[in-house]
Amino acid sequence: MICQECNERPATMHFTKIVNGQKTEFHLCEHCAREKGEMFSLDWGKSFSFDNLLSGLFNFDPALQIVKQQAAPNHDVLRCSHCGMTFNQFLSTSRFGCPHCYETFHHQLEPILSRLHGGNLEHEGKIPARIGGSIYTKKKMAELKEALHLAIEQEEFEKAAELRDQIRALEGASSEKGGQQ
Repeated sequence: MICQECNERPATMHFTKIVNGQKTEFHLCEHCAREKGEMFSLDWGKSFSFDNLLSGLFNFDPALQIVKQQAAPNHDVLRCSHCGMTFNQFLSTSRFGCPHCYETFHHQLEPILSRLHGGNLEHEGKIPARIGGSIYTKKKMAELKEALHLAIEQEEFEKAAELRDQIRALEGASSEKGGQQ
């Protein structure tokens, strides 16, 4: 494959960027990747670790640079009360010093996690295709039961009746599938 930038040298660097489900691929030679700057730069002489990848993700987005700058004023640096780590130290190493750092830096982590998870703050994972139907049904059932309990607590009995009917329909559908297999 030829470099997309210079159309001369063979592409040795292959990058895939996925933003909001839109996949963009870059195929560049080492020379053009260096010229592109921070977006594609790697430390060519040293080994590349997962920590380098995370640090690059945290420092790539201009919006995150603002978060980094606003993390805490220089005179009053936010530190973890247990290990003493600062948020800027975390950004440079991509490792926290202790479990309490997650609580201390919660507000600074939200934009980072949102970016890494495509706008979501919770990672839900993927459902395997072979058994996805039953997992999806169980998950939906749990959500409906939780909503049902909330509706009952708030005395929204019409809504609770609708939720009960939806739960029964799902239970009926899943028992039919169980009988067919």
